[in-house]
Amino acid sequence: MTTLQLGLLYGGTTLLFLFSGMPIAFALGTVATLFMLGFMPHASLDTIAQNVYEEMASITLLTIPLFILKGAAIGKSRAGRDLYSALHIWLHKVPGGLGIAVTLACGLFAAMAGSSAATCSAIGSSAIPEMRARGYSARLATGLVAAGGTLGILLPPSITLILYAVAAEQSLGRLFLAGIGPGVLLVLLFSLYGMFRYRLEHRRARAHADAGGASARILQVDRYTMAERFAAIPRVLPFLVLLIGVMLALYGGFATPSETAGLGAVLALVLIALVYGAWRLSDLKPIFVSTLSEATMLMIIIGMSLLYSYVMSYLHISQSSAEWIVGLQLSRWVLFFAVAVLVVILGFFLPPVSIILMTAPIILPPLKAEGFDLIWFGVVMSVIMEMGLIHPPVGLNIFVINKIAPDIKLGDIVWGTLPFVFLIMIAVLILCVAPEIATWLPDHFMGEAVRR
Repeated sequence: MTTLQLGLLYGGTTLLFLFSGMPIAFALGTVATLFMLGFMPHASLDTIAQNVYEEMASITLLTIPLFILKGAAIGKSRAGRDLYSALHIWLHKVPGGLGIAVTLACGLFAAMAGSSAATCSAIGSSAIPEMRARGYSARLATGLVAAGGTLGILLPPSITLILYAVAAEQSLGRLFLAGIGPGVLLVLLFSLYGMFRYRLEHRRARAHADAGGASARILQVDRYTMAERFAAIPRVLPFLVLLIGVMLALYGGFATPSETAGLGAVLALVLIALVYGAWRLSDLKPIFVSTLSEATMLMIIIGMSLLYSYVMSYLHISQSSAEWIVGLQLSRWVLFFAVAVLVVILGFFLPPVSIILMTAPIILPPLKAEGFDLIWFGVVMSVIMEMGLIHPPVGLNIFVINKIAPDIKLGDIVWGTLPFVFLIMIAVLILCVAPEIATWLPDHFMGEAVRR
């Protein structure tokens, strides 16, 4: 059997198992095992556990469960609600300020928790009812929270960037820094759209009321005194200290990424104990159970994805695919566009974790050969994969929103997220035109890297 036929069979079998409804980790593991049985020496079956262990025995991957623990500690506290409330109090006079507050809260919370689902749940559970009570449409309210939650896979400590650092053999510190600029760009785009959409809905509500229709709640405006504004600061100050402290430890050269992850987890537990009194076993048990559940699930997916990639490499499928792509002699931006479309299509069915580990051996060599900066591409790839979190059929954030706001129709949530899908596309175009948005910070703090 030729490599082409073997590759087509490998890909077709993978799609068959994925569409069968089997969990992703078991689907990838089953496909890898079947092809080891059929096309590799039978002795290789005896080394499955060893191969998975060796692939996962990375000090970088150690950061994942520790960052998950940090995120669980923050997510199980009232930090999300306090963060959102404090920002709303300071931005209430700005037209659409509530939407801006939600977007900023999502960005800051994502930077502390490192999880899209946790960000949507923590911010959305309090923000969506507040926005709807003030007349924001269900579509705008859910769209803002779902889109803001996608920042969890981009802003450090992003698990997606951790895995990309392993797959692409790139500096995790540089990747974390490179994710900040694009993250700020997306926060700006989401906030501007929220302001524009709010003004539009406000004018429609005003016109409806002037025409004799029912008075709209969107005309409600909050009032806060300066004393109330300053009183809100202590609610979020400890968590900003946590965020800044972790970043200083990592980029100040005081700790390695794995040590920083451990430091962040310990500090998060200490802060929720001091600020919210969550120190009893009954308070900590949900945090540890959530961490154990999420970390186990994620590490199984990572292990099976790495085994899948190992088999693909052993059978020369990934190498041949990369050579074939290089042989097409596509212009660099046509190649980039083709890769971007592939990532978008895979985002319909697979989570970012699997996309990175399955595609990296195939797409990175041609991109590197064309002179693309792999740090820049890792960040752009993460931005592209954000779309997969807010469009069906996978759309993890859509279903998280549907769970915390069951009174809102799933169709309204989907329609509410679509404008943000287009905003993410615009962000990708901006990053292609101005790559310095991603590369300036790592170059400034860690020195310029070789671009090839």
